[in-house]
Amino acid sequence: MPFKIVRNDLTKMQVDAIVNTANPKPKYSSGTDTAVYKAAGEEELLAERKKIGYMNEGEVAITTGFNLPAKYIIHAVSPRYIDGNSGEENKLRECYKKSLAMAAQCQCKSIAFPLIATGSFGYPKEEGIRIALDEINAFLMKQDMLVYLVVFDTAATKLGLNLYPDLEAYIDHNYVCDKREEEYGDRYFGSVRSDDPGYDTYRRERADLEARLYRARENMPIGVSVEMLSECSMAPSAPCAPVSQASKAFDEFDDDYYDFLEENESALKERMEHMSDTFQEYLMYLISTKKLTNAEVYKKAIVTKQLFSKIKLNPDYHPDKATAMRLCVGARLNLDETKDLLARAGYALSPCDKRDIIFSFFIEHEVFDMIEIDIALEEHGLPCFIE
Repeated sequence: MPFKIVRNDLTKMQVDAIVNTANPKPKYSSGTDTAVYKAAGEEELLAERKKIGYMNEGEVAITTGFNLPAKYIIHAVSPRYIDGNSGEENKLRECYKKSLAMAAQCQCKSIAFPLIATGSFGYPKEEGIRIALDEINAFLMKQDMLVYLVVFDTAATKLGLNLYPDLEAYIDHNYVCDKREEEYGDRYFGSVRSDDPGYDTYRRERADLEARLYRARENMPIGVSVEMLSECSMAPSAPCAPVSQASKAFDEFDDDYYDFLEENESALKERMEHMSDTFQEYLMYLISTKKLTNAEVYKKAIVTKQLFSKIKLNPDYHPDKATAMRLCVGARLNLDETKDLLARAGYALSPCDKRDIIFSFFIEHEVFDMIEIDIALEEHGLPCFIE
């Protein structure tokens, strides 16, 4: 049976099974997950999901489709993208493999996938679609099933068109914007809710602001207004080629804007949760997010196990600046993370201090080696970190 890439709303697909990008915990997240729960029936689906319990990345489970056109929902826990070298690809491949195997086991004749993990989980879309095609094609070499890859935003649609020129679109840009507002809530339209009296005015002003930002970047003629863009998008046969081009460009800018919010929202939220952390708390958080062991950090920092244990066990521990800087190297922090961690201990990297400049240079270029840093300091007649 054939394989198709389509631009559509996953929850509207007339197939035996759809695949949902699931939260590992028995609750739903933003994006596709929210859309699936709302369309299927939140209470019923959540109750069923709670019976399954916690799931690891790369695992899948199946429930009925409830109010969806699809008979089944296959819940695949996709990996969060870290750096591409932390096992993300294998876990993403497992999502596709296990979902297809489960669909076959349930005698499904058709299945629809979203582009798994490429939204708020941050997986690069180019890599995500390559992995999807690899696993789907490998499956179809052995099994007979109609498989859809459902793309939604402009970036994914472009990739789909490059790979599959016959891509069929069942939704347009306006539909995408409306659904995103439903799925992601107020962070796309500030604190003004759709039932507020000033909502329509606010949304128009917001759209006009975004259009101005776009014109500033791309030198769009000022005579092209948001209203003109809307009119052209509703009447594509109208003879207004320049405005049509502007409309297309605005759509792309708008999608890029929302893609940025979608892909970075979870990271921003997580960072906000740790804004009041002490030096020790934030260090342990960073070590955890980078999937490093404590031993890897203190050995790389050339800090004794005893000193590291003292820091780990005392949330209020205040290290000296040299120790704090060494731990930044051990934890492989980028320059922003380094400045943030040092600030929590009351320190800063000075642009007028030669030692700080050399240290910053090594951090900026990801040379996480205390010996190399000390060699550079010694060559400039500066005190070393390791005595």
